[in-house]
Amino acid sequence: MIMYAEVECFLYESNSLKQKRSIIKPVLTKCKKDFNIAITELDYHDLWRRIKFGIVTISTERAHAEQVLQGVMDVIDSYTQLERTITHIERI
Repeated sequence: MIMYAEVECFLYESNSLKQKRSIIKPVLTKCKKDFNIAITELDYHDLWRRIKFGIVTISTERAHAEQVLQGVMDVIDSYTQLERTITHIERI
């Protein structure tokens, strides 16, 4: 089971691309470390206050893959500097 998610977020405290990177880098690092997933910035590279993450996990069981993605969403939601606005999940 392959599960793919696109997650859009709004960054409240970002006033430059440098600040944006300093906010999202810990999110990416924690998600990769804690869940062993692939996660990257997909879109809005030139916008200060928007980000789109692409997240992929692979598992032998659908329930486990869903659990992993839910854990990643919880980590993203735990960062007060950003707000998750749109989440799109696909099962392949």
